[in-house]
Amino acid sequence: GPKISQAELLTQKITTGSLGAGQGNVVRVLGVAQKKTYVPAGVGKWWPPLSLLHLSPCRLVQKAELVRLSQTLSLVPRLHWLLVEDAEGPTPLVSGLLAASGLLFTHLAVLTPKAQRLREGEPGWVRPRGVEQRNRALDWLRSGGGAVGGEKDPPPPGTQGVVYFADDDNTYSRELFEEMRWTRGVSVWPVGLVGGLRFEGPRVQDGRVVGFHTAWEPNRPFPVDMAGFAIALSLLLAKPNARFDATAPRGHLESSLLSHLVDPKDLEPRAANCTRVLVWHTRTEKPKMKQEEQLQRQGHGSDPAVEV
Repeated sequence: GPKISQAELLTQKITTGSLGAGQGNVVRVLGVAQKKTYVPAGVGKWWPPLSLLHLSPCRLVQKAELVRLSQTLSLVPRLHWLLVEDAEGPTPLVSGLLAASGLLFTHLAVLTPKAQRLREGEPGWVRPRGVEQRNRALDWLRSGGGAVGGEKDPPPPGTQGVVYFADDDNTYSRELFEEMRWTRGVSVWPVGLVGGLRFEGPRVQDGRVVGFHTAWEPNRPFPVDMAGFAIALSLLLAKPNARFDATAPRGHLESSLLSHLVDPKDLEPRAANCTRVLVWHTRTEKPKMKQEEQLQRQGHGSDPAVEV
């Protein structure tokens, strides 16, 4: 039969999932910036790039969550990680982790206004979280400016890409990123372990979204979780006033953005017509520090110079 080039053979193996354990690094290199230069000709260059927008609040588990997320992202080809710290400026912990990740990234920082911060003892659902950080990332995609690390310039006009809002404590399948890569407007899929249900997500009939499987306020304009949709970059750029609303009622933060972008009937179902769960709304347990506090009172606390 006709001869098949190494690039064509690798493309077939990527498509069929038949790469052996020893070849996995060839796929991963497509998502690495400046670290390795070998990319087989014709492989991966035609895949639309993904921009992953991610806010990072300062808390004790911050580094652990960022390490876990960055190692998942290292498996995703053609990905640009936009990380927005909830801080007045970049912190050494996050700057160092991004620099060591090998990923193409942009580092931004904006502090949540005091009026929007949770007060002591308030449950997490009382106030919308991450509004300032997500909007800062949208501003950067549209006009650039303010990057404190990594890639300083936004994608040039005409760039075809997809934007996704990630959380550092969610669990992601690699398949999810390939499902969203072909988004033309706004694509959607189920999210596991959320809303008090095994999963929430769109109901699909004949390839179209006809409703949503959800228990809490099902009449919301878009009863979806932040992890359950992606948006074409071209659509976001064409709608410069589309932003998250910090005054949105509980559970309506997603709707405050999506209502400016798409009609529910035009949502694009992914993940086998929304029958497969590829992202889970897992949560990192808050560490109990009673013993640490006791040792600190005795003057024997853990060495603060050790980064955790």
